[in-house]
Amino acid sequence: MKIAYIPEDAPFNEDQRAWLAGFLAGLHSRLAMAPAAAPASTETGAPRPSLRILYGSQTGNAEGLAADTAAAATAQGFDARVSGLDDIKLDELVGFKYVLVITSTYGEGEMPDNAELFWEALSSETAPRLEGLAYGVLALGDTGYDGYCQAGKLIDTRLEQLGAHRVVGRTDCDIDYETPAAEWVRGAVATLVTLAGAGGTPGTPPPSTLARSGWTRKNPYVAQLPVNRMLSGPRSGKEIRHVEFALADSGIGYEAGDALAVFPENNPELVAAIADHFRVSPDTVVDGEPLSVLLGGRYEISTPAKDLLSEVESRAENEELSHVLRGGVKDVLDRWLYGKDILDILRIGGDVLALEEFIGLLKPLQHRAYSISSSSLAHPERIHLTVAGVRYQHAGRDRGGVCSTYLADRCGDARIFLQPNKSFRVPSSDDAPMIMVGPGTGIAPFRAFLQEREQRGAGGRNWLFFGDQHREHDYIYAEELTAWHGSGLLDRLDLAFSRDQADKIYVQSRMREHGADLFAWLEEGGHFYVCGDATRMAKDVDRALHEIVGEHGGFDAETAADYVNTLKREKRYVRDVY
Repeated sequence: MKIAYIPEDAPFNEDQRAWLAGFLAGLHSRLAMAPAAAPASTETGAPRPSLRILYGSQTGNAEGLAADTAAAATAQGFDARVSGLDDIKLDELVGFKYVLVITSTYGEGEMPDNAELFWEALSSETAPRLEGLAYGVLALGDTGYDGYCQAGKLIDTRLEQLGAHRVVGRTDCDIDYETPAAEWVRGAVATLVTLAGAGGTPGTPPPSTLARSGWTRKNPYVAQLPVNRMLSGPRSGKEIRHVEFALADSGIGYEAGDALAVFPENNPELVAAIADHFRVSPDTVVDGEPLSVLLGGRYEISTPAKDLLSEVESRAENEELSHVLRGGVKDVLDRWLYGKDILDILRIGGDVLALEEFIGLLKPLQHRAYSISSSSLAHPERIHLTVAGVRYQHAGRDRGGVCSTYLADRCGDARIFLQPNKSFRVPSSDDAPMIMVGPGTGIAPFRAFLQEREQRGAGGRNWLFFGDQHREHDYIYAEELTAWHGSGLLDRLDLAFSRDQADKIYVQSRMREHGADLFAWLEEGGHFYVCGDATRMAKDVDRALHEIVGEHGGFDAETAADYVNTLKREKRYVRDVY
């Protein structure tokens, strides 16, 4: 199979060329990921060398790169197949000859959800030897977090320890991953062509990591924001909003479970305050552009980057800053940084940095991803988001979340692009029971799921656990949920408002109260979903699920864990946590 490419002299502008490249890569990615109807072979009839591309992905970036890698490898004569890491058992891995692993890192150095079971098996003392395996690893991460690319580093090292042969060097990619990732893919495929003797199409262009609509992180769509309304009550301790982006003629098609990435703009008051610190006007030109442009939308000026912290500490002779940075205790540093922004760090340092030096120490302003709270079957021309605003005071200044306050206060239109999440989907069977746990803004994808099932006329039962602090002020989408419950679309609705009584009640409390029914739904083929806070809620819910399975299944702790792991392997226990 040959892959089409765009000639250099084709009469397309840059945007058109990017869209076509993504479209062509998408076609071939589908072919590469589809099960083969017959043994793969080259044009001469000889069998194609088999290549397995395994991914660990939390937000879809690694999965997209895996699909594009398969497209490039297929064009070079391989029988390339893509799988999630948890879809592969170690006895299968033993039989593979060529493997490329592409994985992101979740949180502070953790494995993505769909790589946890694979890593648990790979890192065990009973893992088999892999002397017959040739491999390479591409790691995605964010230098702003501890454990940068840790998941990829761990897998790379462990494969080598088990005797596998690293034939492609690992590349660790920061947030701007597209260019280094494309270079790694190009080099990896070329190396494997030499090793395997695959015969593909000379001069095949490198794969495109572009979204199939053509709108990407590098080429976002500018969408209007016609709806922006408050969901939480006036006496709520939270500010939760419902916003809608108009898709117009963008061609963006989305599915329930996907996320939308939004590029924010920084608060102009903070921009002006930083300019004032350097005793210059926001109109001052730096590197050919006004400072207001650079600080307004080009660079991150809220969360201090590690490089900036280190540079200020090395010059400022501030005992407190030196203590927390050089102590090496992450929790101490996190507590000290809590509530502080870059201006606070600059004021600690005084005049130790020149303006140009300061700009050189900043990280690019990144998009923020939000779970989509609508179904395209119900709203094909709009994408709905459910956004929790972050506002607080610190050291006499009003502060706020970069994107949440931008959407709430200053956004008329915004640059957006889709982040598909193929692992977080409504059950493919309309008859399968669906259990959803989504307190607070974690309800977002489940509102989309319910719209989806309503539009599809799905007969499967639906059960939602929702909660927050106070029913009177924090029960968002109450009218919709009540209507769905009344119509029978939502068979069960269990609410947990933690502050409405002396003893706090959470969603996991409600799960335990109805544990027998919850286990019965799982036994009937139910799918279990969790969305929301990863730090506490998701862990508490997971613990409750294990306890419920153990108690009502009559299992010991080990057997209950096996049961839950089986749910994960079957993609019946999935999470969208942050």
